[in-house]
Amino acid sequence: MGDKKDLYLEDEEDDRNLNYVAPVQKTLEEIQQLDKDDESLVKYKQTLLGTTPMLADPNVPNVQVTRLTLLCDDAPKQITMDLTGDLSALKEKTFCLKEGVMYRLKIHFKVNREIVSGLRYHHSTTRKGITVDKVSYMVGSYGPKADEIEFLCPFEEAPKGMISRGHYQFKSRFIDDDKIVYLEWEWNLDIKNDWDE
Repeated sequence: MGDKKDLYLEDEEDDRNLNYVAPVQKTLEEIQQLDKDDESLVKYKQTLLGTTPMLADPNVPNVQVTRLTLLCDDAPKQITMDLTGDLSALKEKTFCLKEGVMYRLKIHFKVNREIVSGLRYHHSTTRKGITVDKVSYMVGSYGPKADEIEFLCPFEEAPKGMISRGHYQFKSRFIDDDKIVYLEWEWNLDIKNDWDE
């Protein structure tokens, strides 16, 4: 939906063509024990990872995606999806976006126990059963934090014109370099002539 230039990967399946091999996963404790005689490295790791270990519930996923927000200055109200509850309810709900407006997605998530590398957000957009768009944004690598992390996707322009108006379905997913899918969900968006149609 809109021009993306080269801000995203064309498709997640293209990853295998990059000849990229993800690093071997190490626990946070193993990383902190490495090079413990090198004072500058110890200080650097403390800056990145903090000085006290995170005490997180082992029953929750390492990465918890909590919300997805559509940010648009022209919108009468903020459009937010709660991703902590029943995701099937989102599939039944439809959000509205005015044609031609500039908007961006903001993803809220938490990293609980271990460093996660190469987090990415993907979504594919279909209309009347035909895929019309696919995007993949590199979110980055993060260590555990008590606070929620926010990632802003680049601006996009909603489709405009009579032919572009209508119902769009999205399949979204949050995944890392190890192909661990932390969350998958579906949601709907109607492109309309005006907000209150």
